[in-house]
Amino acid sequence: MRLLARIAATALRTTTATLCAVTALALTACNPVFAQQNDTSPFARLTGPEVAHKALAATRAAKSVRLTVGTKSPDGTPVEAYVATDIRGECTVTLSMGAAGTMDLVRTGGRVYTQSDEAMLRAASAGRPRHTDTNAEVKKLTGRWVKADRADRFTAQTLGYCDRKGFLDRLAENSDTAHKRRATTVGSMPALSLTGRTDSGTWQAAVAAEGRPHLLKLRFSTGTPLTVEFTEFDRPFTVKRPAV
Repeated sequence: MRLLARIAATALRTTTATLCAVTALALTACNPVFAQQNDTSPFARLTGPEVAHKALAATRAAKSVRLTVGTKSPDGTPVEAYVATDIRGECTVTLSMGAAGTMDLVRTGGRVYTQSDEAMLRAASAGRPRHTDTNAEVKKLTGRWVKADRADRFTAQTLGYCDRKGFLDRLAENSDTAHKRRATTVGSMPALSLTGRTDSGTWQAAVAAEGRPHLLKLRFSTGTPLTVEFTEFDRPFTVKRPAV
């Protein structure tokens, strides 16, 4: 009889434990609130908009950052920009516009300098008065640093990539539509995916899940597509004024 009682007690404990485990799994799967309470990720108790706001604050506060920007020009030409910028306003940009050529830009001490290849100089000179000796001017300036002509459309566009605030403001305008999605990685950095809406499309972002919640990637599918990757936060860099 004692042996039968011990067997019955053991069976009861096993059945109870199994039921508890099944019940917990059911609660986690069926009850989002319960699942969120047991989520140990750094953003577990935050809403999508709250995560977006933390990412914006951290990225704005970074002393320096590198940006890799991909977009298209109005005529559909692929555009790539590689940017280093800091909170003092120092900035370097390398801009590539396919057949339109490349331009390097430096902003330091409030002054702006550019250096362009032949294709970029010829594209920039389009529409100038016919009496201008374009060939001679292009030959003279190719690969040479000059004080920037801010009225030049390519210079103005390239300088715009120094504006970290502009990219972040575009997200801030739509951050209240943010929804938390799945965990992901950007490079080797663990991150949380966010998605949201704009007036005419959607946006996606990835926020660092380790260390400071910096924005690691931002993509807009509205109008002209735009992708920005953010790296090397707070890493010092020095900008030298080119010899002109």
